[in-house]
Amino acid sequence: MSGLLTGRRILVVEDEMLVLMNIEMALEDLGCTAISAAGNVAEALSLLAEQSFDAAIIDVNLGGDKSYPVADKLMERGIPFAFSTGNGDHGDRSDLDDRLVLKKPYLAAELVAVLNQLIADEPSTAVA
Repeated sequence: MSGLLTGRRILVVEDEMLVLMNIEMALEDLGCTAISAAGNVAEALSLLAEQSFDAAIIDVNLGGDKSYPVADKLMERGIPFAFSTGNGDHGDRSDLDDRLVLKKPYLAAELVAVLNQLIADEPSTAVA
């Protein structure tokens, strides 16, 4: 595809393995070589405590738990992110209404468009 994500570190928070695999393949096609994946809130928060990321895609519903603590930590760290959801929106947090939402199932082109926006809006270095 392109080198949009060359040298970028992306966090993917997704509990459905097939969806995660598709996202990882799309990210690799975009040149991303540093992909970290978490399947639940605790794993995602642990990764955020240990690493810095350029952007993130987070599923709203992770095995019945909302991913809001992850969103809060991403905002605190200044890391741009988008929600991914099979529902119509990202839930009941009106303070997150301005966040991009990928509605499942989505095409690789939609993921690319969202990542373009996230990377374009991002400061040159994510806050560690």
